[in-house]
Amino acid sequence: MNRDDKRQQILQATEKLLANRRFHEVTLGEVARVAAVGKGTIYQYFEDKEDLFFQVTSGAFDELCGLLTRNVPDRAPFEERLLDACVQVAAFFRRHRPLFARVQAEEARMSCSKGRLRERWLEKRVRLVQIIAEILRKGIAEGKVRSDIEPETLAEFLLGMVRTRELRLPDVSESMRRFEMVTDLFCNGAALRLPTADGRSPNGG
Repeated sequence: MNRDDKRQQILQATEKLLANRRFHEVTLGEVARVAAVGKGTIYQYFEDKEDLFFQVTSGAFDELCGLLTRNVPDRAPFEERLLDACVQVAAFFRRHRPLFARVQAEEARMSCSKGRLRERWLEKRVRLVQIIAEILRKGIAEGKVRSDIEPETLAEFLLGMVRTRELRLPDVSESMRRFEMVTDLFCNGAALRLPTADGRSPNGG
Protein backbone atom coordinates (compact mmCIF):
# COMPACT_ATOMS: atom_id res chain seq x y z
CA MET A 1 0.00 0.00 0.00
CA ASN A 2 1.45 3.38 -0.97
CA ARG A 3 1.55 6.43 1.27
CA ASP A 4 -1.50 8.12 -0.27
CA ASP A 5 -3.61 5.00 0.15
CA LYS A 6 -2.59 4.58 3.77
CA ARG A 7 -3.30 8.24 4.54
CA GLN A 8 -6.73 7.92 2.93
CA GLN A 9 -7.41 4.78 4.95
CA ILE A 10 -6.69 6.69 8.16
CA LEU A 11 -8.96 9.57 7.09
CA GLN A 12 -11.80 7.19 6.23
CA ALA A 13 -11.43 5.39 9.55
CA THR A 14 -11.62 8.71 11.40
CA GLU A 15 -14.76 9.78 9.54
CA LYS A 16 -16.33 6.39 10.28
CA LEU A 17 -15.65 6.76 14.01
CA LEU A 18 -16.98 10.32 14.02
CA ALA A 19 -20.28 9.06 12.65
CA ASN A 20 -21.38 8.03 16.14
CA ARG A 21 -18.88 9.68 18.47
CA ARG A 22 -17.80 13.18 19.37
CA PHE A 23 -14.32 14.33 18.48
CA HIS A 24 -13.01 14.24 22.05
CA GLU A 25 -14.37 10.70 22.52
CA VAL A 26 -12.36 9.22 19.64
CA THR A 27 -8.80 8.14 20.44
CA LEU A 28 -5.92 7.71 18.04
CA GLY A 29 -5.69 4.10 19.21
CA GLU A 30 -9.22 3.49 17.92
CA VAL A 31 -8.41 5.21 14.64
CA ALA A 32 -5.38 2.97 14.24
CA ARG A 33 -7.42 -0.14 14.95
CA VAL A 34 -10.18 0.72 12.45
CA ALA A 35 -7.62 1.78 9.83
CA ALA A 36 -5.61 -1.41 10.43
CA VAL A 37 -2.37 0.50 10.98
CA GLY A 38 -0.03 0.99 13.91
CA LYS A 39 -0.70 4.02 16.10
CA GLY A 40 2.76 5.33 15.29
CA THR A 41 1.86 5.27 11.60
CA ILE A 42 -0.72 7.99 12.18
CA TYR A 43 2.05 10.37 13.26
CA GLN A 44 3.78 9.85 9.94
CA TYR A 45 0.88 11.66 8.26
CA PHE A 46 -0.64 13.89 10.96
CA GLU A 47 0.86 16.04 13.68
CA ASP A 48 -1.68 15.12 16.36
CA LYS A 49 -5.35 14.35 16.89
CA GLU A 50 -6.50 17.91 16.11
CA ASP A 51 -4.50 17.93 12.89
CA LEU A 52 -6.15 14.63 11.91
CA PHE A 53 -9.61 16.07 12.60
CA PHE A 54 -8.75 19.15 10.59
CA GLN A 55 -7.53 17.07 7.65
CA VAL A 56 -10.75 15.01 7.65
CA THR A 57 -12.99 18.06 7.68
CA SER A 58 -10.86 20.22 5.37
CA GLY A 59 -10.77 17.41 2.84
CA ALA A 60 -14.56 17.44 2.89
CA PHE A 61 -14.62 21.21 2.36
CA ASP A 62 -12.18 20.89 -0.53
CA GLU A 63 -14.36 18.23 -2.14
CA LEU A 64 -17.46 20.39 -1.78
CA CYS A 65 -15.71 23.44 -3.26
CA GLY A 66 -14.59 21.31 -6.19
CA LEU A 67 -18.14 20.09 -6.80
CA LEU A 68 -19.48 23.64 -6.82
CA THR A 69 -16.74 24.84 -9.17
CA ARG A 70 -17.30 21.99 -11.62
CA ASN A 71 -21.06 21.54 -11.49
CA VAL A 72 -22.53 25.04 -11.20
CA PRO A 73 -22.36 26.57 -14.71
CA ASP A 74 -20.91 30.09 -14.86
CA ARG A 75 -23.10 31.26 -17.73
CA ALA A 76 -26.44 29.98 -16.45
CA PRO A 77 -29.10 32.44 -15.22
CA PHE A 78 -28.72 33.53 -11.61
CA GLU A 79 -31.73 31.59 -10.34
CA GLU A 80 -30.47 28.38 -11.95
CA ARG A 81 -26.97 28.81 -10.51
CA LEU A 82 -28.37 29.51 -7.05
CA LEU A 83 -30.60 26.42 -7.16
CA ASP A 84 -27.78 24.24 -8.51
CA ALA A 85 -25.49 25.42 -5.72
CA CYS A 86 -28.09 24.62 -3.06
CA VAL A 87 -28.66 21.16 -4.52
CA GLN A 88 -24.92 20.43 -4.63
CA VAL A 89 -24.34 21.62 -1.06
CA ALA A 90 -27.37 19.75 0.26
CA ALA A 91 -26.48 16.49 -1.47
CA PHE A 92 -22.96 16.73 -0.09
CA PHE A 93 -24.21 17.39 3.45
CA ARG A 94 -26.55 14.42 3.07
CA ARG A 95 -23.74 12.06 2.03
CA HIS A 96 -21.53 13.24 4.89
CA ARG A 97 -24.24 14.05 7.44
CA PRO A 98 -22.55 12.49 10.49
CA LEU A 99 -19.25 14.22 9.72
CA PHE A 100 -20.83 17.63 9.17
CA ALA A 101 -22.89 17.25 12.33
CA ARG A 102 -19.57 16.83 14.15
CA VAL A 103 -18.11 19.79 12.25
CA GLN A 104 -21.01 21.97 13.33
CA ALA A 105 -20.56 20.87 16.95
CA GLU A 106 -16.83 21.60 16.85
CA GLU A 107 -16.98 24.74 14.69
CA ALA A 108 -17.22 27.24 17.52
CA ARG A 109 -14.32 25.65 19.40
CA MET A 110 -12.18 25.45 16.27
CA SER A 111 -12.93 29.04 15.27
CA CYS A 112 -12.06 30.32 18.73
CA SER A 113 -8.86 28.34 19.10
CA LYS A 114 -5.57 30.11 18.68
CA GLY A 115 -2.69 29.73 16.30
CA ARG A 116 -2.20 27.97 13.02
CA LEU A 117 -5.06 25.49 13.40
CA ARG A 118 -7.59 28.31 13.66
CA GLU A 119 -6.10 30.07 10.64
CA ARG A 120 -6.25 26.90 8.55
CA TRP A 121 -9.84 26.26 9.62
CA LEU A 122 -11.02 29.74 8.73
CA GLU A 123 -9.21 29.58 5.39
CA LYS A 124 -11.28 26.56 4.37
CA ARG A 125 -14.51 28.22 5.49
CA VAL A 126 -13.67 31.39 3.58
CA ARG A 127 -13.11 29.52 0.31
CA LEU A 128 -16.55 27.90 0.44
CA VAL A 129 -18.23 31.19 1.33
CA GLN A 130 -16.46 32.98 -1.51
CA ILE A 131 -17.71 30.49 -4.10
CA ILE A 132 -21.32 31.08 -2.99
CA ALA A 133 -20.73 34.83 -2.74
CA GLU A 134 -19.65 34.94 -6.39
CA ILE A 135 -22.98 33.46 -7.41
CA LEU A 136 -24.79 36.06 -5.30
CA ARG A 137 -22.79 38.88 -6.88
CA LYS A 138 -24.36 37.91 -10.19
CA GLY A 139 -27.76 38.24 -8.57
CA ILE A 140 -26.82 41.66 -7.19
CA ALA A 141 -25.63 42.79 -10.63
CA GLU A 142 -28.93 41.70 -12.14
CA GLY A 143 -30.95 43.50 -9.48
CA LYS A 144 -32.33 40.26 -8.05
CA VAL A 145 -30.47 40.31 -4.71
CA ARG A 146 -30.22 43.21 -2.30
CA SER A 147 -26.96 45.09 -2.46
CA ASP A 148 -26.88 46.63 1.03
CA ILE A 149 -25.48 43.43 2.58
CA GLU A 150 -22.07 42.01 1.69
CA PRO A 151 -22.31 38.94 -0.59
CA GLU A 152 -20.16 36.96 1.85
CA THR A 153 -22.66 37.65 4.63
CA LEU A 154 -25.53 36.60 2.40
CA ALA A 155 -23.58 33.46 1.49
CA GLU A 156 -23.25 32.57 5.18
CA PHE A 157 -27.01 32.95 5.59
CA LEU A 158 -27.72 30.76 2.57
CA LEU A 159 -25.29 28.05 3.67
CA GLY A 160 -26.88 28.13 7.11
CA MET A 161 -30.32 27.58 5.61
CA VAL A 162 -29.18 24.64 3.49
CA ARG A 163 -27.18 23.13 6.35
CA THR A 164 -30.13 23.45 8.73
CA ARG A 165 -32.43 21.85 6.16
CA GLU A 166 -30.18 18.85 5.76
CA LEU A 167 -28.75 18.39 9.26
CA ARG A 168 -31.61 19.52 11.48
CA LEU A 169 -34.66 18.54 9.42
CA PRO A 170 -33.74 15.17 7.90
CA ASP A 171 -37.22 13.66 8.22
CA VAL A 172 -39.38 16.25 6.46
CA SER A 173 -41.40 15.13 3.48
CA GLU A 174 -39.80 14.76 0.07
CA SER A 175 -41.82 17.71 -1.23
CA MET A 176 -40.05 19.91 1.30
CA ARG A 177 -36.70 18.65 0.01
CA ARG A 178 -37.21 20.66 -3.18
CA PHE A 179 -34.71 23.46 -3.01
CA GLU A 180 -36.91 25.88 -4.88
CA MET A 181 -38.36 26.36 -1.38
CA VAL A 182 -34.97 27.25 0.06
CA THR A 183 -34.05 29.66 -2.73
CA ASP A 184 -37.50 31.27 -2.60
CA LEU A 185 -37.25 31.71 1.16
CA PHE A 186 -33.76 33.14 0.79
CA CYS A 187 -34.63 35.54 -2.04
CA ASN A 188 -38.14 36.57 -0.99
CA GLY A 189 -38.23 36.10 2.77
CA ALA A 190 -40.78 34.43 5.03
CA ALA A 191 -43.11 37.39 5.61
CA LEU A 192 -46.70 37.05 4.43
CA ARG A 193 -47.27 39.49 1.57
CA LEU A 194 -50.39 41.32 2.62
CA PRO A 195 -52.69 43.02 0.08
CA THR A 196 -52.13 46.69 -0.66
CA ALA A 197 -54.60 49.40 0.34
CA ASP A 198 -56.57 48.99 -2.91
CA GLY A 199 -57.01 45.25 -2.26
CA ARG A 200 -54.53 43.99 -4.81
CA SER A 201 -51.74 41.59 -3.93
CA PRO A 202 -48.16 42.91 -4.09
CA ASN A 203 -47.65 40.69 -7.14
CA GLY A 204 -50.45 42.33 -9.05
CA GLY A 205 -52.97 39.53 -8.58
